Amino acid sequence: MVSWLAIFLPVTTPAGHEEDWIDTIPADRLKRLLDSGVKLFLVDLRPAKEFQQNRLPGAHSIPSTELASRFTEIPKTVRAVLYCACQKHESGNKAVFLRSKGYRNISIMQEDYAEWLKRGYPVETNPQ
Repeated sequence: MVSWLAIFLPVTTPAGHEEDWIDTIPADRLKRLLDSGVKLFLVDLRPAKEFQQNRLPGAHSIPSTELASRFTEIPKTVRAVLYCACQKHESGNKAVFLRSKGYRNISIMQEDYAEWLKRGYPVETNPQ
């Protein structure tokens, strides 16, 4: 039971604002959650063209530049995990924005998308 608690307990990181702390999730923990079938809503903040090439399995494309107008596509009833090919503070700022809109179950992947690829974790690609 203790090992499962470790999977679900969030790590927090400052988001660049004094009182805003954002849950972070290491890539290896995220992979274990996906492998175990935990329902997550993955938000790929990269440009749509990059998303079309490859992405985390089951991810949804909401480019960082469009988040302010498309945030309602993210359900509030399931844990959402944001990731990008950017600095952590950038995705942290997006998580802070979502919290300001009433979202409470938001996390960011600690590593960037390149690190996910480097580890050889699974990705989806569009069929050629």
